[in-house]
Amino acid sequence: MTTELTCDRNYRSQHDAPRNAHAQLAAAMEPVDLASRVAIVTGGESGIGRATALLLAQHGAQVYVGDFHQLPENREQFSDAGIKSLLCNVRVENDIRALIDTAVQEANRLDILVNNAGIAMVKQITDVTEDDWNACIDTNLKGPFFGCKHAVRHMRDSGGGAIVNTASNAGLLPRAHDPVYSISKQALIGLTKSLALCHSKDRIRVNAVCPGPVGDTAMMNADLDAASDRDKTAQQMISASPLAAAYERMIDPEEVAQAILYLVSDASMMVTGTAIAIDGGKSLGVPPK
Repeated sequence: MTTELTCDRNYRSQHDAPRNAHAQLAAAMEPVDLASRVAIVTGGESGIGRATALLLAQHGAQVYVGDFHQLPENREQFSDAGIKSLLCNVRVENDIRALIDTAVQEANRLDILVNNAGIAMVKQITDVTEDDWNACIDTNLKGPFFGCKHAVRHMRDSGGGAIVNTASNAGLLPRAHDPVYSISKQALIGLTKSLALCHSKDRIRVNAVCPGPVGDTAMMNADLDAASDRDKTAQQMISASPLAAAYERMIDPEEVAQAILYLVSDASMMVTGTAIAIDGGKSLGVPPK
């Protein structure tokens, strides 16, 4: 019996409906076991992507990271975790296709895709150039579209899968300081819901996480480095999130990774088309004084 066939049967047995709802609930409450699952995380060299890649590997997944930059400080940790890192520009369809095809060729399947790569765009629309627009939309929307496009065909072949798109609280409500970024993330949530509906019949679940403000990420660090007063800007970001303000800290990348772990695990087998806010209540409305 080939490895591919064995994996396929294992995956199907894990995803076939249990005999009753009680058995399904009991299975969902077991510790997360991603053994035999193959995962791809874009933007996986830093921040939320790195935390997610390491967490998925910790739970047994075979993880492939795709990123525009490969950071030397990750090499030893990725190697110890069995994570393979490949160069990938998510704005280029051939790069996404090559990343996914490499994982499938080496591991015989694809079960999990985390479309995490993204960039910020803190500009008013009157200052946004065509190049700015293309960079933001191509990275934050077209990249996940390409990822989903090429992942779906492999997931269908292996009996299902889970896709998680990293959106933002800017995808849940418009933000005045970065309208184009907000547009890209609102559209990404629309893509998430549309594909979740389209591919439920294929047992492919598509969900989104909506973080913010998350510390220790390339995006956040770039925003803070560009600020005239780094500490004051960081405090303003924290103050805009009720729970972050209450705890007097930003959200950790690992906290977002835990939500992603849930969405790719069997515990969320009946969850699709959702957009989970991990933003300390920032998207709820005007915070209390």
